[in-house]
Amino acid sequence: MEHRIVVLGAGYTGAAAAGRIAKRLRREDVTITLVNAEPDFVERVRLHQIAAGQELKPRPFDEMFAGTGVELKLAKVTAVDVDRKTVAVSAANGPGQEELAYDTLVYALGSGWNDGGVPGTAEHAHEISSRPGALRLRDRLAALDAGRPVVVVGGGLTGLEGATEIAEARPDLDVSLATRGALGDWLSEKGRAHLRKVVDRLGITVHEHAAVDAVEADRVTTADGRTIPAEVTVWTTGFAVHPIAGATTLELTDGGQIVVDSTMRSVSHPDVYAVGDAAMALGPGDKPLRMSCASGVPMAWQAADAIAARLAGTKVPHIDIHYSQQCISLGRADALIQFVTAEDQAVEKALTGRMAARYKEMICKGAAWGTANPTLRIPTRRRPVVVRETPNLVAAEAAA
Repeated sequence: MEHRIVVLGAGYTGAAAAGRIAKRLRREDVTITLVNAEPDFVERVRLHQIAAGQELKPRPFDEMFAGTGVELKLAKVTAVDVDRKTVAVSAANGPGQEELAYDTLVYALGSGWNDGGVPGTAEHAHEISSRPGALRLRDRLAALDAGRPVVVVGGGLTGLEGATEIAEARPDLDVSLATRGALGDWLSEKGRAHLRKVVDRLGITVHEHAAVDAVEADRVTTADGRTIPAEVTVWTTGFAVHPIAGATTLELTDGGQIVVDSTMRSVSHPDVYAVGDAAMALGPGDKPLRMSCASGVPMAWQAADAIAARLAGTKVPHIDIHYSQQCISLGRADALIQFVTAEDQAVEKALTGRMAARYKEMICKGAAWGTANPTLRIPTRRRPVVVRETPNLVAAEAAA
């Protein structure tokens, strides 16, 4: 009897999971359907580049998955019924609803921007967590005259990359960054010093300890009463998971993530796996893995290997997901590679400048290449594995 595997979402994690399942299960009695609303792979780690006006090379899914056995279905997921084991979808181009039945589901719908309920954000702010959002911001920035104020709200990785990319591409604009804490307060001393040097060089005004609690068409207001002019506001304070899981009977966290075990299997529905931002999985020290490509891709490997092993009746392998670095581009010619502990805490060691920019670029290319070559052999382990965010991103280094 045919076993139907349906993968929802073709970002880094969904595409990696589908491709790896296909490699692990080359069987005629298994079908793999990958559902995604767009025909091209979106390099989410580069969306700040699109917003700044750069063109990226298209990566069509029909080329990426040619010959793998993965069937791409261009459609938008509208509902999931985990009790009936069905997925409702609407055609990406045109009217009509369809229902897909599954035996195993991989939920990889990811996350989008989170306005945090701050008044005016949804109406006036821009986001760069999606390609449509990045394109809207690109067009808005292109229409701005010199000297106009742009405020990036959020001092995390997305905010830093967005602010520096915009400031470098448009030095004629008045770019500022509003951050809830101190600039780069999670980085090492060396990392903070380099970050400060770059924002000063690019002319970015930094508003520290500035929690924004209101957004208007021409300004933002902070909790302590400061007003920052903003003809364009870019909101990067965090991510919210896709809401579809919230309408199911899956066990979820308060934030809407699907609770999974160490193999990325739902703790409430064993025929459902969740990977990437949509899942709450524990990493080193039993701490939740952060929403990131560095976490999501090995989560996808783990889910794929577990599905293949369970269908084959073999022992389920386990991948121990550890961190080694955080990679932050600071424009096209500069970057910061902050090395971290396995639990994602900064250590003093950091790589900066042009060498770091080349390193980050290799990582971005490697992420897309690894997803575009889903049949790439990635070793499973007999000994513990530490997943390294190395330049090809799909490397796993066996621990000594």
